[in-house]
Amino acid sequence: MENVVYNLKVDIDWKLISIISQIDRFDASWATIEKKEGQSLKQLKSIATVRSVGASTRIEGSKMSDEEVNVLLQKIDITKLEDRDSQEVVGYFNTLDIISESFLDIEITESSLKNLHNILMKFSKKDEWHKGDYKQHSNAVEANFGDGTKQIIFETTEAGIATENAMRNLVNWYKNDNVTHPLVKCSLFTYDFLSIHPFQDGNGRLSRLISSLLLLKNGYNWIQYVSFEHEIENRKLAYYSVLRNCQSQRPNENVSEWNSFYFDALKNIQEQLILKLNFNNASSQLSQREKLILTFIENNVGCKSGEISKKLGVPNPTVKRLLSELIEKKLIEKNGVGPSTNYSTI
Repeated sequence: MENVVYNLKVDIDWKLISIISQIDRFDASWATIEKKEGQSLKQLKSIATVRSVGASTRIEGSKMSDEEVNVLLQKIDITKLEDRDSQEVVGYFNTLDIISESFLDIEITESSLKNLHNILMKFSKKDEWHKGDYKQHSNAVEANFGDGTKQIIFETTEAGIATENAMRNLVNWYKNDNVTHPLVKCSLFTYDFLSIHPFQDGNGRLSRLISSLLLLKNGYNWIQYVSFEHEIENRKLAYYSVLRNCQSQRPNENVSEWNSFYFDALKNIQEQLILKLNFNNASSQLSQREKLILTFIENNVGCKSGEISKKLGVPNPTVKRLLSELIEKKLIEKNGVGPSTNYSTI
């Protein structure tokens, strides 16, 4: 059944309702989980933060790995942020941290969104002229690929009055719609923000930060302990494809494909969080060597078997055997092949 929400068409079907119900069922039990898993969640949040910062900046063209992001964030020296990648990483981290700590106090207003953009772009010297202000020039959405090439995905709202009106209407709708399910509102706000692309640069990164902010403000606090950004990075081609398909119908487009993408990604990271929590319970039954290896991988994302062997003083054949067992137990995942093979927690 097709419905019109804001100025967008949405198919409300049983599949969508089922996914929303699944997400909400987990959310209903979150308070109990949070009390029980306090210490584990602290570690998960630390890992998720690095993943989120790394993934969201890489989507926009950054070359920094999670390991490099982690090293940078361990000791931030703003006087040494000379390259654009480092500037964007620290800007994203600071904005994400403010959202995590103060989401209850951040209102969904144009002023707040401009302030978040200002924080996001704070260290980017090349963006000083436009940070915190709506765009002055047109800015099509471009996909950045690993080989350095770019591709225009869709045209955005014209700069000036058109953008100002579009943002005012979007914020007013979000504040005054008390009927639409909060998750659907989060999805549609994120989509339309991307479609408008109100700032000269940083819209993709800010859209993902805003998505987390909206979810947190609507009580989905578990979003802090998994990386939505990492999930989007893994689906980057589909992400751009869905945006292109929906945008081709603009205005008054049907965004059901976007909704399906958004909720499937959200459901997937929720399932990942459940696995991580089960992993913490399962790890209590592991041998001492297995625990040592797990802890090392958690703190050294992307490490290799030889590195684990050297640092822990465990023979490499033993490390490889234990790694295989941990993979079978779905406690870690193997990335790459041959000499580039490395490991990370799920």
